[in-house]
Amino acid sequence: MNTEHIWHKSSYSDGPGGSCVEMDAHMPSAIPIRDSKNSTGPALRIPAVTWCAFVTALTA
Repeated sequence: MNTEHIWHKSSYSDGPGGSCVEMDAHMPSAIPIRDSKNSTGPALRIPAVTWCAFVTALTA
């Protein structure tokens, strides 16, 4: 991923060295998600519609 992303760490992630997930919600068509412990590694790109359904299901 490039440095233009604005990554946000999940509020449910552990402290340093724990289970850390980051996402960039500033892309209209796909939400990049990555492991914050590997910031230069790959990121998954989830379609925005799928991400919204996932978050809705989690909060229901």
